[in-house]
Amino acid sequence: MSEKTPSDITGPSSTASGWPELGLRPAALIGLLAVLALIFLVSLAVGSVSIPLRDVLAILLGGDPAKATWMTIVLDFRLPRAITAALAGAALGVAGLQMQTLFRNPLADPFVLGISSGASLGVALVVLATSGMLAAGGTTLLSGLGLLGNFGVTVAASIGAAAVMVIVMLASQRVPTMTLLILGLMFGYITGAVVSILVYFSIADRIQTYIAWTFGSFSGTTWKELKVFIPVLVLGIGMAQVMVKALNALLLGENYARSMGLAVRRARFWSIASTSLLAGAVTAFCGPISFLGIAVPHLCRSLLNTSDHRVLVPAVTLLGGILALVADLIARVPGADLVLPLNAIMALIGAPIVIWVILRQRNIKASFGD
Repeated sequence: MSEKTPSDITGPSSTASGWPELGLRPAALIGLLAVLALIFLVSLAVGSVSIPLRDVLAILLGGDPAKATWMTIVLDFRLPRAITAALAGAALGVAGLQMQTLFRNPLADPFVLGISSGASLGVALVVLATSGMLAAGGTTLLSGLGLLGNFGVTVAASIGAAAVMVIVMLASQRVPTMTLLILGLMFGYITGAVVSILVYFSIADRIQTYIAWTFGSFSGTTWKELKVFIPVLVLGIGMAQVMVKALNALLLGENYARSMGLAVRRARFWSIASTSLLAGAVTAFCGPISFLGIAVPHLCRSLLNTSDHRVLVPAVTLLGGILALVADLIARVPGADLVLPLNAIMALIGAPIVIWVILRQRNIKASFGD
């Protein structure tokens, strides 16, 4: 196994400000930002009711649209959904990039640590554990506590994700990096088995509720929930941005990173903390959103032709938001009163991207120092 040199990661030279000589890549980031802004506006204008872009802009700027009902549609329904989609896509892109770098594995994604599995178990315990001898009294109790609505599902997913996150954080201080990957897989198997048992003994309407959650959705987040969702994701992405030099060093291999003076265990801990926050929050509020975490980092590396995290972190943030908004637009089927499963659309978008990258880049491990 050969390892990259620092110049392969950071480029041949850098300016006094520390930004590398990266040619057109800063322009590409500006282009991604422009596309994100455009798709964001389109997502506010398109739906079962079409709203002209000029009226959307008027609403966002505090003006009055041609129809008063349009203001309610945009501000109360579409704007929270669009913000949720953009942030969730950005979070999963950044989390996937960190996991692929940490494990030096092109197939790693944000949920490789078992965070999604923990969230799924939390939701299953609330939604599915209301059958059998608990069906009559349990359902009444949970309904009275408000635990069968969106808020209850979010709380249950948050607790489940947080529980696994704590275990992983503790384990990260004691075991090698690849052992964490195995532990994450084992968490997935264990929670999957428990969920399967709960499904087997559950009643039909509760199974349907759980299945609907697994489809994923950006529509269930309210302005009140965004007050929690936004700060958590901003914190997680901010932690990744601070970690860019450490991530570049880890891409060279842990031994090389240690020789450069990097505290590998500490860097690994904070990278896992960032990923856990991002993946846990997205899963709790939106459900287990698939493929973005794998697809977005690969697409950014291919488009920008770089492994430098100083470029990749902002790039995956922007492109993740773009792809999430596009997938949400397709799932809403503009002009029709129909909503398709979000994860199905994600797979239709994400899988071809990964296939295209693999076919285009024969030695895909070259991006990970192998």
